[in-house]
Formats: sequence, C-alpha cells, structure tokens
Amino acid sequence: MSALFAADALLPTGWARKVLLRWDASGTLVHVQPDAARPDGVAQAEGPVLPGLPNLHSHAFQRGMAGLTEYRGQSEDSFWSWRTLMYRFAGKLDPALLEAIAFGLYVEMLEAGYTSVCEFHYVHHDRDGRPYTDDAELALALLRAAQRAGIGLTLLPVLYQTSGFGAKPPGEGQRRFIRSTDNMLCLLERLRPLCAAQGARLGLAPHSLRAVPPDALREAVAGLHAQDATAPVHIHIAEQTQEVADCIAWSGQRPVAWLLDHAPVDARWCLVHATHMDADEYRRAAGSGAVAGLCPSTEANLGDGLFDWPAWQSAGGVWGVGSDSHACVNAAEELMLLEYGQRLATRRRNVMATPAQPQVATAMTLAAVAGGAQAAGRPVAGLATGQQADFVTLDAQHPALAGLPAAQMLSAHVFASHRTSAVGTVHVAGQARVRAARHAAHQDAVRGLVAARTQLLKDSP
Repeated sequence: MSALFAADALLPTGWARKVLLRWDASGTLVHVQPDAARPDGVAQAEGPVLPGLPNLHSHAFQRGMAGLTEYRGQSEDSFWSWRTLMYRFAGKLDPALLEAIAFGLYVEMLEAGYTSVCEFHYVHHDRDGRPYTDDAELALALLRAAQRAGIGLTLLPVLYQTSGFGAKPPGEGQRRFIRSTDNMLCLLERLRPLCAAQGARLGLAPHSLRAVPPDALREAVAGLHAQDATAPVHIHIAEQTQEVADCIAWSGQRPVAWLLDHAPVDARWCLVHATHMDADEYRRAAGSGAVAGLCPSTEANLGDGLFDWPAWQSAGGVWGVGSDSHACVNAAEELMLLEYGQRLATRRRNVMATPAQPQVATAMTLAAVAGGAQAAGRPVAGLATGQQADFVTLDAQHPALAGLPAAQMLSAHVFASHRTSAVGTVHVAGQARVRAARHAAHQDAVRGLVAARTQLLKDSP
C-alpha cells in the first residue's frame, strides 16, 4: 500500500483539506479521506493535488508537423488546405518515426498535466498503402510509446473507407488509412489482449460520416460491441461548415442529427468537435449521454469555429478536452482557451463556472476530468476510491502560485502560469512519472522527436 497526504486536494465534490490518499499495488485508490491526520512516514504533497486530466483526442504523429503549416499557401487557407499538407506528412511515416514522435509527445503530455490519452489512430499501412507483414505494426508502435512514457492509453483504431459523403472513393493521400469493416474487426481482436496486458483500453473510431458509409458504420459498431459491450466509440462530427453543407446535400440532414437518427449513440460515444450544431442537435446530443470532445487549440488553429458551450450546458451535456493535432500540448492552456473562446463569443467572463463551483478553473477541471474519463472508458474519473491513482501536484512555490489559497492556485495554473509550467509532480496509477516538472526520460524523448522530425523534413520534396 502506498500513500500521500495533501494539505489541499480537489475531490469530485470540490476542494478538501487534509486529504489522505492510499492506493494499492495495482495503482487503484482504496482510501480517500478528508480531514485526516498525517500518519507517520507518509509523504506530504508539496502543493495542491489535482486529478490527472484525460486527453480525449490525439493524433500523435501530427506533433511532428507542429509549426510547419503556419504560412499562407493559397489565397484563403482553411482546414481543407491544411489537410492536404497533413496527408503529405502522414505519407512519410514509418513505424520507428511514429513511435519516436508518439513517445516524445506522451512525455510532453505527462509534463503538461495529462495522465491519459485517447489515441485516434488512422495511419495503418505502409507508405504504398499495402498492409505491413504484421497488420498491427503501427498500432503496436503507439502501444510501445505509451508504455515507455507511462501514460494511460485508450487506443482507437480508425475506420476510414471513403473520401466524401455518398461513398466517394478514397484519394491518393488516404491510401494508408483504408480498411474494410471485417479487416478492422479482425484488427481489434488482435489488439484486445495486447491492450489488456498493458492496462490500455481498446475502442473504435469511425473517422467521420464522410469517411464511413452507413452500412459500414452500423456493422463496425455492432461488431465492436459484440467483442466488448462497453467499448468507447469516437467520431469526428460537424467540425467544419462545409462538412455540414455536404451532409445536408447527401442526406437532407445535418451531421449530428443524422448520426443520432441512424446510430446507437449513448454514453459510450464521444462526438469529437461537434462544433456546428443547431439548437435541436445540442439538445438531443446532450440528452444521449455522449461526451462532446472539445479541442480548443486545434479548433482555433484550423479555423473551425466555436462550440456553443452555454447551449450544451443548459441541456446537461458532458464534455472533455483533447489536444488533437498538438499545436499546443498543455492541459491548463487547453482549458484557458476554451473559457476564453466562450468569453469572446458571449462577451461575458467566467462563463464556465457553475453555481456549485464558482471558481471557473475548478469547475472546468472537474468537468473535463469526468467527461474525459467517460470518453476514455477507463477508471480515471478523479480522486475517489475505485479510480486509478492519477494525479498532479502543483508547484506551490511557482511565482504565479506562491502565497495563494489552493483554489486560486488552480486558477493561476490555468490562467496565469504559461511562461513556465506550474506542474510539479505527476502520478499515473500511483507511480511518479514526472518529478520537479520533468519526466525521467525527458531528454531521450526530446532527442527522438527532434530526430524524427528532422528525418521527415529531409525526406520532403
């Protein structure tokens, strides 16, 4: 049995004082006691203790191209022109390069306060589009990277079959992504014991309505849940206005409305982005129990638009955050950007505070942890018995935090400490992965990521 005593800790019900945490050899919390005395021999946290934040949407390989698309290549750049550049980058990856980038990214995530990640994995095949000898080659690279870094993982192999609504054939840039439905279900069977052995969760990601025809969507989800009835399902949906217009032209319905009418959407689902919904879609999607997967830094970087959080909140919707394309890898900054976007849209402050939690950073952290855990399909829903011992200790001596009460330290962490991180220590399943703001493998991770990026740039035409 391992233990930690925290003068201040953020529990699912809010801030508590003098909290004793105990976890077993598997890394599961077995005792969370507020107003406790510190037992002899139990270490005391050096600052407020927060639940670790799940990152519910990641394309790991895209960290290698961060900063490489910030120039105007045509009269009006958009998501679609960015996607062309991303396809070119994805076309150069090999297993070793993917693993190096993912390992570097996952170490960054841990240092930034994320303790688990949902990996939306769609580069499946070799550069010419043919399967590797081991069809799971690239998925295995991601599993290895997560295990080396020590981050919790929900692996979401992506089903991708068409280039547009109406079953348009895939383009040249998508050849590495394509799988039949039966082939995908076989891949899931292959990966299931490997994920279980690592403590990872396995789900499925139908890429989008434009990439997965209706019959394939129905058969894939049914096949997944025949294997594991509780497995998570993630899908890109309503990210771009052009996607909405194309869906209406194809089906007569908006994307989220079509999905709700034709798929068994429930609490196992994560609707990634869901940026462009009408009032009825917000109401119905929230009522389904699905998680809204919000990725503020990527949605801003790609010019997607702003999610209507007040409409989602008023319908009782659940949400979490992801770093998606990894232009930004910072859990606190992701929350800051989400709140600031809502302030710009509504011209109000502290939009995402709640009556129960008037401190906006506290309210957002608790909501993002709960929603992220639901989307991950893993017991990482905060500092409570039965949950995994994933937690972050803030650096109480950080210049932005020193001298403040605990709740205001969290506010400063989210809104006022981005020049240097206020993350001190990070535990995953009770094991310290980050100490004094640095992962033990920090230098190796950086060297590997930089070398992979340099190789990919050298190979560019």
